[in-house]
Amino acid sequence: MGRGDQRTKRGKISRGTSGKTRKNPKELKKARAAKKAK
Repeated sequence: MGRGDQRTKRGKISRGTSGKTRKNPKELKKARAAKKAK
């Protein structure tokens, strides 16, 4: 578990990918907007 581990937030940041542990910033914006609308 560290920088090279794809399953951790750090690993996602170092690779520049997103997923379950690190959501995509664009997706987060949409999710927040949808939650606020409710």
